[in-house]
Amino acid sequence: MVAFLELEKIQFPAQSFPLQSGLNNPYLMMFNLQPSHLHNELIRLVPLQESDFDELFSVASDPLVWEQHPNKLRYQKDVFQNYFEGAIQSEGAFFIREATTNEPIGSTRFYDYNANDKSVLIGYTFIARKFWGNGYNSALKKLMMEYAFHYVDTIYFQIGAYNIRSQKAIEKIGAQKIDEFEVEYYGEESKLNYIYQIEKPIPSKSFKL
Repeated sequence: MVAFLELEKIQFPAQSFPLQSGLNNPYLMMFNLQPSHLHNELIRLVPLQESDFDELFSVASDPLVWEQHPNKLRYQKDVFQNYFEGAIQSEGAFFIREATTNEPIGSTRFYDYNANDKSVLIGYTFIARKFWGNGYNSALKKLMMEYAFHYVDTIYFQIGAYNIRSQKAIEKIGAQKIDEFEVEYYGEESKLNYIYQIEKPIPSKSFKL
């Protein structure tokens, strides 16, 4: 899922996506869905560990975080436990932390990487309300997309059919709705989702977020 994207312009530097050649090119290696080096001036993405449950639940226990999500009960500990187990098993989940204070912000993940289609999904994202509307979610999406576009040509997002705020936000960055179908998240009942995609931008071009 995608939640509460801010609107600002994201620009990818001209050298963001180097040619996939050369013996010293680090991007020749396989797409690592859970790298430990992703950070910028606002956030750090730390590979999620089982020991993170209590601290992450301190963010997830706010019912308003899940207000527009298809599963509005994830603020309950037993329901969130299922979400957390799926995150650990995905081997693509991150604990989002504030870059300066190390304060817990939320979680997100890469998943369903397809090497043949050169595509990946970004989702299962939630962020503490104190970080809404002040650039953190934009910084998160920029960081993840810049990294992923070294390896893939297409990024997909699955957004709940009734999550209007996130649908409008993802459309503002150039994502196109391409389908809608029932999505069965880990250990949960299937819910109608809209499927959006973003193609790798031409270097030095920008899109709005």
